[in-house]
Amino acid sequence: MFYIYSTCRNSRSYLLQIRTDCSRATRIPLQYPGRKDQQKYQQRTIMATFADAPPGDLAAGEKIFKTKCAQCHTVEKGGPNNQGPNLGGIFGRTSGTVAGFSYSKANKEMAVEWGENTLYDYLLNPKKYIPGTKMVFAGLKKPEDRANLIAYLKKASA
Repeated sequence: MFYIYSTCRNSRSYLLQIRTDCSRATRIPLQYPGRKDQQKYQQRTIMATFADAPPGDLAAGEKIFKTKCAQCHTVEKGGPNNQGPNLGGIFGRTSGTVAGFSYSKANKEMAVEWGENTLYDYLLNPKKYIPGTKMVFAGLKKPEDRANLIAYLKKASA
């Protein structure tokens, strides 16, 4: 998904959320009290892809993993599956293929090859990226958080 910041004739601001295949666009009205907040929001929406995101911080990514992911996932290669599948060797792997884990039908059929770009989009909102997934995680809205987590996963799951 990518986002476009837009202002209409009546000076109302909107964020257009567009799927990468351009099949659907959603207009989200923005409400913020002042110009400083508007500038922050515009800067945040520019980072719509992994290439636009800031470089990841390993320490911050490890902290995010421990607080948001470790309850369900392990990251060591060959580690056990918990409520979620083991994430060891995730980069280059196809979704729904970890042996011994019971995936949802949607996750198996989506057949996403996990890489930096696909994880960056997925981590924003997993239920929107793969409708029907069993993953109950709401997602990471901040581009920096997603970039940090991906940097940590690249190192820890190799």
